[in-house]
Amino acid sequence: MTIANQLERFRQNLALREKSRATQQKYLREAEQLLAFLDGRQPTPELIVKYKEALRNARSPKTVNVALCAVNSFLRAMGRDDCRVRLLRVQRCPFTQSSRELAQAEYERLLCAAKPRDRLYLLLQTLCATGMRVSELRFVTVEAARAGRAVVFNKGKSRVILFSKALRERLLRYAKARSIEGGFLFRTRSGRPLDRRNIWRDMKRLAALASVEPSKIFPHNLRHLFARAYYAAERNLALLADILGHASVETTRIYVAASEREHIHTLEQLHLVAAE
Repeated sequence: MTIANQLERFRQNLALREKSRATQQKYLREAEQLLAFLDGRQPTPELIVKYKEALRNARSPKTVNVALCAVNSFLRAMGRDDCRVRLLRVQRCPFTQSSRELAQAEYERLLCAAKPRDRLYLLLQTLCATGMRVSELRFVTVEAARAGRAVVFNKGKSRVILFSKALRERLLRYAKARSIEGGFLFRTRSGRPLDRRNIWRDMKRLAALASVEPSKIFPHNLRHLFARAYYAAERNLALLADILGHASVETTRIYVAASEREHIHTLEQLHLVAAE
């Protein structure tokens, strides 16, 4: 079977398992890299372990596990469960890197920079005020805005996302101003839902205008900001997990972890280092 045939078979398998488009693309890239490593050889447990070691030498543990999930999924689709490997055991970090955390003040500067571009301005607020994934924006329709809620289907599950009164009113005003009577609110000129790559690119352009590090500006960081703000207000991790659509509360814990700056502040308050 050619590489193209194997990748197409894998793509069909992922589609049947209702993996999102983004997951399909990511898994296919990882499968293609595995096949390049194999270079025409049939996979064996020994070769896959060697590939795992090569990944460990080239990537961070977290991204190695992402790749191994894709590799194991590919091997299963090819009927080679005997070659699947274990993921790396990575201890969860109790705090987040401050260099990656988007602060409330930085978010507000992003909004100020985006304000002249009404679509991007409202899009940022919709992502941050609901905690939805960027791939779920297609469920924000005129009908959903009128109802004050969106029913989202993602990763084989459905959940309801509620809009605050302020967000609902802004969404409806936007639809009226743009003469959008139904369907997707965040759309291209042809009426198709916005592509995540275009959203990513538009957000990155705000970096200099907002004086925010480009490394902090990406759609998923707005989801993290929502999670931290919601948890600070409610302190209900299980409810937050349901709102975000997480299968495990452990995933949600990552979203609300304290920053390095907060952790250092707590350590200093312990006064366990003798004064000189």
